[in-house]
Amino acid sequence: MSPQAQVPSTTKAIIIKQHAHAAGTPVYHDAPLVGQPIPALKEGDVLVKITAAGFNHRELWTRKGQYPNVVSGSTLGADGAGVVVASSDASDTLLNKRVVLVPTRGWESDPNGPESPRGLGILGGGNNPPIGTFTEYVVVERDQLVLTPDHLDDVQAASLPVAAVTAWRAITVSARVQPGDNVLITGIGGGVALLALQICVVLGANVYVSSGNDAKVAKAVQLGAKGGVNYRQKDWPVQLGKLLKANGKGLLHSVIDSAGGPITLQTSKVLRTGGRIVCFGMTVAPQVPFTMREVLKGHQLLGSTMGSHEDFVNAMNFISERRIVPVISHVLPGLEAAEQGFELLKAGEQLGKIVIKLDGRPTQAKL
Repeated sequence: MSPQAQVPSTTKAIIIKQHAHAAGTPVYHDAPLVGQPIPALKEGDVLVKITAAGFNHRELWTRKGQYPNVVSGSTLGADGAGVVVASSDASDTLLNKRVVLVPTRGWESDPNGPESPRGLGILGGGNNPPIGTFTEYVVVERDQLVLTPDHLDDVQAASLPVAAVTAWRAITVSARVQPGDNVLITGIGGGVALLALQICVVLGANVYVSSGNDAKVAKAVQLGAKGGVNYRQKDWPVQLGKLLKANGKGLLHSVIDSAGGPITLQTSKVLRTGGRIVCFGMTVAPQVPFTMREVLKGHQLLGSTMGSHEDFVNAMNFISERRIVPVISHVLPGLEAAEQGFELLKAGEQLGKIVIKLDGRPTQAKL
């Protein structure tokens, strides 16, 4: 039996706090660091000491008032890794184990969508569930944790949850990527897109990327992409077609997209008959056109939102078995430095995930 550590009764956490703003001015809520009591453990609960927490654009959108069901006073953050330091079961085998938090609730295994009538719940900023990862300690159900992959340190592990489940579902469930497929991943540089690239490469797909930054395209090639194009150039679909032809790869089988907007029209000529466009975000525009040309070519436009608990476990198992190491852009020194993360997200120049490292303990697992 592993001993339970002595833990404090309070924790510091970054919360969302509504900020009054004048009419006609942009919304940008506060994100103060505050002290909070640590709730008592109920049956089935454990206490996790968070050692690292990752940023997603979701946190920035929450502060901008662009995310639904936000609860003022709730803790931010959906990505977190740490160590189990206490449990409602004194003989719990998870005590002192390194773990990653499952980022969702209400969706167990249904391939089509959440089973819960409340829909998909995501950690951070709301009450479904009422917890977040931008905190020193968090009480969580023990069945909402997975063991941290042995080859990753806590910072790397904390970058995974939202990106891993989103990328995995988009690739394996929605796009159904197979070895030898030609895949375009748009907006390379973000956490989901980079992890999608790494997963597709390991699956044996031929991956092409797009970005508005040539350095990000070059990094993608280092990670295994066959090539890429700069979407700031109006003829990028033509350039992509030439790349495919030069590599003898024919047409695309699928597109993994985070931009929305005219992606269907832009890729129509380089996407094979019956090809799939999987859209997991709409950072360019909130609508995607679908014309008779795409209908006649049998193109499939599929929305893909995060994924189920089962998808997450499958993703983490794959990452562990194939020893995939996520790309980290910035590591911030503690919750006090979190505001830097929001500024980095605003700038949009990061390559990989932004992660807060909460303490100075060694984070590298034994390899």
